[in-house]
Amino acid sequence: MEIRTDRVQVPNGELEISAYLAQPTGEGKYPGVIVFQEIFGVNEHIRDVTAKIAQWGYVAIAPALYQRTAPDFEIGYTPDDITLGRSYKEKTTAAELLSDTSATIQYLTNLPNVNPQAINCIGFCFGGHVAYLAATLPEIKATASFYGAGIVNSTPGGGPPTISRTPEIHGTIYLFFGTSDPLIPNPQVDEIEATLEKHQISHRVFRYEEADHGFICDRRNTYHPSAAAAAWKEVQQLFSLSI
Repeated sequence: MEIRTDRVQVPNGELEISAYLAQPTGEGKYPGVIVFQEIFGVNEHIRDVTAKIAQWGYVAIAPALYQRTAPDFEIGYTPDDITLGRSYKEKTTAAELLSDTSATIQYLTNLPNVNPQAINCIGFCFGGHVAYLAATLPEIKATASFYGAGIVNSTPGGGPPTISRTPEIHGTIYLFFGTSDPLIPNPQVDEIEATLEKHQISHRVFRYEEADHGFICDRRNTYHPSAAAAAWKEVQQLFSLSI
């Protein structure tokens, strides 16, 4: 599907959130997808993911989650980059992230080519954690959360861990983990799944044998092609539920 891409500004009160927007060029109404970045910012990989989703027939947007502290932040995957990215992650709060997500939802639903009843989200790494938070917003119909660390034992900015918000999830959530991910022990994945089952949340949890953290990113040395291909098929199936 032919698409176009733009850099846009999402208003949230006095804050202007930089975002990367990709959308089909054809006429009609499309579902929307919010893409949540890794700790590395809205970099080339996240822009590629956003464009990929648009080519499936969605209006996709990747807001800058570090807008308040590091506008236009974009780095690679070196050890120094990881340290820097984590330092900005530590400056975020759940309240601000949810506020920015709500503003991005409003931006999407104001676009003439977006179906306001079909808003979804996807996130990777830090963004996978943010996606779990975003799933609690009533407008989000489907959520894909990739290897979101800390869901069981933390939340951005401090407070009760994000898993405690599980009863607030409204739509369907799919979660993707690698069994060899050192940042997310397998018992934590089991705990997330058990909590979703306990609260009768529509969900599926996917575990990929020998896959590490960041397995879907083809720019990282932990890229796992077969796991990535399988996961993308599941994401397409998930988002098709909102069409």
